[in-house]
Amino acid sequence: MLFTTVVFVGAFLPIVLLGFFVLGRRSQTGAALWLFAASVFFYGYWMPTFTLLLLGSMAFNFGVGVGMARSPQGGARRAWLLLGVVVNLGLLSYFKYANFFIDNLNAALGLHWQLAGIVLPIGISFYSFTQIAFLVDAWRGLVHEVRPVHYGLFVTYFPHLIAGPILHHAQMMPQFANPAVYRFHGANFSAGLAIFGIGLFKKVVLADGMAPYADAVFSAADAGVLPTSVEAWLGAVAYTCQLYFDFSGYSDMAVGLSWLFNIRLPFNFNSPYQARSISDFWRRWHISLSTFLRDYLYVPLGGSRKGAALRYVNLAATMLLGGLWHGASWSFVLWGALHGTYLMLNHGFRAVCAQLGWGSRLDASRLFGLLAWALTLLAVVVAWVFFRATTLAGAGRILQAMAGAGAGVVALPQGIHPLLWNAGLAVPVGALWCLALALAALALPNSNVLGAWLHRYCQRSVGTRVAVGTSALGLALFLVLVNTARDTTSAFIYFNF
Repeated sequence: MLFTTVVFVGAFLPIVLLGFFVLGRRSQTGAALWLFAASVFFYGYWMPTFTLLLLGSMAFNFGVGVGMARSPQGGARRAWLLLGVVVNLGLLSYFKYANFFIDNLNAALGLHWQLAGIVLPIGISFYSFTQIAFLVDAWRGLVHEVRPVHYGLFVTYFPHLIAGPILHHAQMMPQFANPAVYRFHGANFSAGLAIFGIGLFKKVVLADGMAPYADAVFSAADAGVLPTSVEAWLGAVAYTCQLYFDFSGYSDMAVGLSWLFNIRLPFNFNSPYQARSISDFWRRWHISLSTFLRDYLYVPLGGSRKGAALRYVNLAATMLLGGLWHGASWSFVLWGALHGTYLMLNHGFRAVCAQLGWGSRLDASRLFGLLAWALTLLAVVVAWVFFRATTLAGAGRILQAMAGAGAGVVALPQGIHPLLWNAGLAVPVGALWCLALALAALALPNSNVLGAWLHRYCQRSVGTRVAVGTSALGLALFLVLVNTARDTTSAFIYFNF
């Protein structure tokens, strides 16, 4: 079920909210069970076949966590942890990477092995990583909440289940144990509707508005056509904007929906395109994934504790696996490898500057800050080409055209670029879209700031809460109707991961 549909906004959400707060006045456990059941229904509405897989994964991991909690420190706990991690990664590997492995093995050895068609369960990457983190923390003795209903709700909670953020048990389970969560709160509700509306606008208007420009160029490149330089740059920048507003829009909607239930989700974005280094970018982009990779992969590998050389190896390995997490494709592998290379270069440069005593002077320089921002954004745009292209050859054609190499498809005499022209798109319109969205991402306050301001504003009086809430509800309904009137409904990009 998509957040952008009439079924969700007009039926599912009102029913779930009403049941949650009515039950919450009588029984916190009953309200939590209601929200858990609604979350399972939400998942099953989209892919009923894999609901049992989700429930089985949740029951297995909770059982392993309880087993660890009841075992003494030492070999028994490690055995439980190993079992849990192996089963989670085994399921994830089968559904997400089995076909990729067999296809590459066939290509390398000239074999013709085949597997039955494997469908990727939506959200499996997110709920697998969420539960692996729970198991690791249980092994470390950091898990103190063992109520099954709260664990089930932590895993299946519908605002985050499909496309994140990747939640940590310490962020969520104490909230489900808080009696105040189960009482209606007007300021939270009105501000939550407003944040949901902002996210909906990002998705339906901004991200989906940019999608045709990216699709026209990348689809042609994957099909074997070399675009013009203008088309390649427009397609790459359009996708850079589309992905940002699509994923940040989903994250805003998840945060806003959670505020309706008096639940706070962690922010997943903090103006990442304003970053002045690739390290800063990863502290701002998909923050929950960056945090998971740091805490549960980079640090256990040794982080920076074992010398500079191994630090760079650990950075490369972490980003390579982070790329593979996004999908079973060499394009994602190269995207991760490219970001790993960026991080190694960034840390190496900072180390040299520190040795020469330049660090503080460079940080204080506005010119250096501007150049660092421009270089970081350029590096990110280039890497997104691999992220978006479905083939390595297609990514290569886009990058070749961006570099101005090769004639490719040349513009017609009137300056018409055929790939966009054939799709009914105009370069000036696309360029204005890109400029407007870039300015919004770079200059306007982000949703974290807007959300905090809206929440403070909604606390002033009942009148302000009613005004904000009704305006946000009207905007949301209008955008949902606009989305419904389209020929097709666009899913969120991160649903594929």
